Amino acid sequence: MDKTAIKTFAINSRKKLMEDVEYKMSLVGIDKDNIYEPISSANGIETYQLGGSTNSIYDNDISKRERLVKEVKQKGFENVVEEVAYTWFNRIIAIRFMEINNFLPTKTRVLSSETAGKIEPDIITEAFDVDLDYTQEDKELIFKLKDENKLDELFRFLFIKQCNKLNEILPGLFEKTDDYLELLLNISFTNEDGVVRQLIDTIPEKDFESQVEVIGWLYQFYNTELKDETFANLKKRIKISKERIPAATQLFTPDWIVKYMVENSVGRLWLEGHPNNELKSKWKYYVDEAKQEPEVEQQLITIRKESEILKPEDISVIDPCMGSGHILVYVFEVLMDIYVSEGFTEKDACESILKNNLYGLDIDKRAYQLAYFAVLMKARKYNRRILTKGISPLLCSIEETNSISKEFIEELISQDKTNEKNWNYLYNVFKNAKEYGSILNIKNINFDELFNDICTYESNKNNLNQYKYQNEIQLMKNIIQQSKLLAKNYDIVATNPPYMGNSGMNPNLKDYLKKNYPNSKSDLFAVFIEKCHDFCNEKGFVAMITQQSFMFLSTFEKLRVELINNHIIINMAHLGAHAFEEIGGEVVQATTFVNKNNLIENYKSTFHRLTEFNSESRKEEEFHNDENTLIFNQSNFEKIPGSPIAYWATNDIINDFEKGKDITRYIDSFQGIITGNNDKFLRFWHEVSIDKIAFDKNSFNEIDLNSKYWIPYNKGGKFRKWYGNQEYIVYWKYGSKDKTRGKASFSDFYLKEYVSWSYITSSTLSTRYFPNGFLWDVAGSGMFDKGDFLKYLQALLTSKVGITFLKIINPTLNFQVENILQVPIIYNESFKQEVDKLVTQNIDISKLDWDSFETSWNFIKHPFLKFNSDLIFNNFQQWSIQQNEFINLIFENEFKLNDIFIKIYNLQSEISNNIVKEDITLYCPILSKDIKSFISYAVGCMFGRYSLDNEGLQFAGGKFNINNYHKFIPDDDNIIPVLDSEYFEDDIVNRFVEFVKTCFGEETLEENLDFIANALAKNKKPSREKIRDYLLKNFFNDHKKTYKKCPIYWQFSSGKENGFNCLVYMHRYEPSLVAKIRTDYLHKTQKAIEQAIANCDNIINHSSSNTEVTKATKDKAKLQKQLKETQEYDEALSHIANRNIEIDLDDGVKVNYAKFQNVQVSKEGKKSKKINLLKKL
Repeated sequence: MDKTAIKTFAINSRKKLMEDVEYKMSLVGIDKDNIYEPISSANGIETYQLGGSTNSIYDNDISKRERLVKEVKQKGFENVVEEVAYTWFNRIIAIRFMEINNFLPTKTRVLSSETAGKIEPDIITEAFDVDLDYTQEDKELIFKLKDENKLDELFRFLFIKQCNKLNEILPGLFEKTDDYLELLLNISFTNEDGVVRQLIDTIPEKDFESQVEVIGWLYQFYNTELKDETFANLKKRIKISKERIPAATQLFTPDWIVKYMVENSVGRLWLEGHPNNELKSKWKYYVDEAKQEPEVEQQLITIRKESEILKPEDISVIDPCMGSGHILVYVFEVLMDIYVSEGFTEKDACESILKNNLYGLDIDKRAYQLAYFAVLMKARKYNRRILTKGISPLLCSIEETNSISKEFIEELISQDKTNEKNWNYLYNVFKNAKEYGSILNIKNINFDELFNDICTYESNKNNLNQYKYQNEIQLMKNIIQQSKLLAKNYDIVATNPPYMGNSGMNPNLKDYLKKNYPNSKSDLFAVFIEKCHDFCNEKGFVAMITQQSFMFLSTFEKLRVELINNHIIINMAHLGAHAFEEIGGEVVQATTFVNKNNLIENYKSTFHRLTEFNSESRKEEEFHNDENTLIFNQSNFEKIPGSPIAYWATNDIINDFEKGKDITRYIDSFQGIITGNNDKFLRFWHEVSIDKIAFDKNSFNEIDLNSKYWIPYNKGGKFRKWYGNQEYIVYWKYGSKDKTRGKASFSDFYLKEYVSWSYITSSTLSTRYFPNGFLWDVAGSGMFDKGDFLKYLQALLTSKVGITFLKIINPTLNFQVENILQVPIIYNESFKQEVDKLVTQNIDISKLDWDSFETSWNFIKHPFLKFNSDLIFNNFQQWSIQQNEFINLIFENEFKLNDIFIKIYNLQSEISNNIVKEDITLYCPILSKDIKSFISYAVGCMFGRYSLDNEGLQFAGGKFNINNYHKFIPDDDNIIPVLDSEYFEDDIVNRFVEFVKTCFGEETLEENLDFIANALAKNKKPSREKIRDYLLKNFFNDHKKTYKKCPIYWQFSSGKENGFNCLVYMHRYEPSLVAKIRTDYLHKTQKAIEQAIANCDNIINHSSSNTEVTKATKDKAKLQKQLKETQEYDEALSHIANRNIEIDLDDGVKVNYAKFQNVQVSKEGKKSKKINLLKKL
């Protein structure tokens, strides 16, 4: 099956059908904003304005439009367009499936031809020979359309006739369409880009041959763009409406997982009382029961004995989120196997399955239609006459009473007052039912009596209102039918429920879950875990595929405890990420399981651990590998804090949890601050004036918040161990009062030393020591020492033992405070001194490493200047040797720490103490990166941020004094030109050469410049040119990346032609700076370019060398572009220069940077243009 072709077709079909529906609606005066009155009307004719032309409709089409207007007013324009488009899509797909499999009663193809290469569908060619209940008027129309060669119009007419005819055998999909649907049909068989031709031409017929699965894929892919749009809206804080819930939550279940769920629930239920090796061998995903203890086995024997009386027709199976019916179709197959094994014929079994066994619910009408069709097509495979039997599958689309009038309910009550309470109950409980779907809890009232009441009302010929309420009568019948299904209990509940976190839920749904499903309210899939067990009979089975998060997260702890204490996990295939090949990445991590809906103490469950395999096909393959199978007594889950479903925990690990002490004996831990507005309250430390930051403080008593109101702030950050990730500061002038969360209860711990960890991690936990002076974010939470245990516990959590426990407590991407608090602590005094020594060494080395880069506020000087050689090559080598020694030392230390804690926790047989170099988070020198960082340091010295006279940060805010610098003098006007030619004395390349000479001497200057240049580029240009190319074209991008899109050196740039560029230092900015750039640099650059053009002209006019003339011509063209670019730039620069713009460093880079972007320049008679003065961030 070519899923790419199917996806492309489905997505494009939705677009095309919706465009066609909107166009047809515009023909009758309806668009998304207005419903227009006709510009003229007479008896049997209405005319509507359509742009510069008009369109008229007649007779029946006028009444169809009236019904369309009513629908648009009730449901909204977009919802009606969506509904009409998918209705025709479903019917087109269904007819295609039926014609390929020869299931159409007429045996005549509708969309295509059996004759190879023939475009005209057979239904057109054989129109008069096809039995579609033509009237005489129909026959005349067919003749007329053929005669006039209006074949697309004839095709649409015959297609509608075929749909109406199919209503006789498939009424759930092909409802009678003598309404506005006909008015809006715009399909064509001649249009190569149309839906019909694309279906015929792009999806091979073999994909439809007896493969009902194709229906499910088409349904999923049809919703792709709607789903993407819905999730994009979520990012804009637009909640998921009830109309969009189906699209947002649709996920087609892989075939092998469907088989696993059905064989281990329906199959298991049958085999419990009817052992049958032939059946069992046929079910390839059936899992045999684990060997049980004698007392458990005795209980299972009793259950099997009770199951012997079960007959095939007794088995009831529901999928309450049936989607396109994939699970129900396979249930049909397994039931067929069971029936046949009991001596039923396939024909008889087919009827019985439809009448007795299969039930389904869905919130989405389009899904219901496809599930209805898929189940009946599966039945048609076994019984050719099944479609003529009038048997309707026991499936429902959840309807709501919103469109039922209170007057109609009063009418029903008036004929039988005894049912007043029940009618009102139904009317109220199904208000907005599409918000809730099959999680609605419905009382088991006398539905048959209500149904009889409504039938009596409908058949009463003296009741004139029955025609008025015709639609409401049918809707109420449907609601009674769905109520029966919702109130019933089933032997098997098998489903793939919707996945939707409460952040996406609208208020109605959120409130309903809070009230009715408090243990699982955080996500719809978890709610369905609860609901499916409620749906199930006491000794039945629940089979589901869900997200794995319910197994581990504290949010679902109560749900887990309820499951563990009241139900048996028979078996589970833990899938992890990549279970659905259509979804990449780690976001949807899944598990599929089969539970028995009662408890047997000490039952041993079977688990298949498939999380390590990174594709759907590989997981399926490894499911059959016994090496991935684990047996676990589920009563052991409660021995682990939080009761996670950590089935891979060994006896030794469980013993450690039982004997380990509570970590809170040794530390305090709190969730961090939530500012509520990070853009307002957080900055990178390098953005603001350094004299406004309170570094290295032990308490707020040492800080005057009026002058130093920025406080170092731990926000988590990338994977890094032992020390580092000290990048942020938080605005604290008013303390926690203006923050969303900053509890007074832990304010005593503000600015105290502590150990933090990365909130999000993928492989191991990275902990970091923070000295005094920090506040912390929710993503930078940590632990505070109660005695002298901090380093011991940091070592434990960073070790392989720590991560082993954490991945049992919560093997997801996020480790939160409650997870850390659940790690069992076995404190061994005899190892403490050695552990503390190793941790101290690791912290010291990691601090040296962190402070080796200018992104640290404790940066001293570039590593190349820490060694004594006058050759940069030698200094790089020394730097590399030093870093590798540190890396090796930390490697050895971490190995020792692993070994210590493995011994303490007696896990020698569980965990290897080996580590990999990739887990060491020190920087490993890379020549090109280190050369670029040296250039960045040089630029810092050019601006006076750093000084060769003193170590550390020299100037980052306040009043700049150039007299503080002696060895290398910074630029006096804070403007360094960066041009492709040397037009100025303080040209950046000249200044860089001067810097290298000052640092390493004149004798080695050229050798050092060559070394630098060759690290930057491998071309044959002279060294100074290579350096110029880097500074002009790549320096700012590297600087922007280093400073995380908040650069402190700003590059004024005229554009891609590089006519003019210069760097300025944000912290030395003055309001007159832009004017100075314009007059002292831009204008002089323009004059230099003009002179260069004149020089080119001189060569072109007088040189006898063709080579010289060719080069001069090329140079002139480039210079002319640069000149034009600088002239446009000058206008924008002038506009800003005249304004003398102030900047406030407290506002941060992005706010201040934006003041110089999108400058609007207008010229008389020309369209205004927006110009950026600075390079884009």
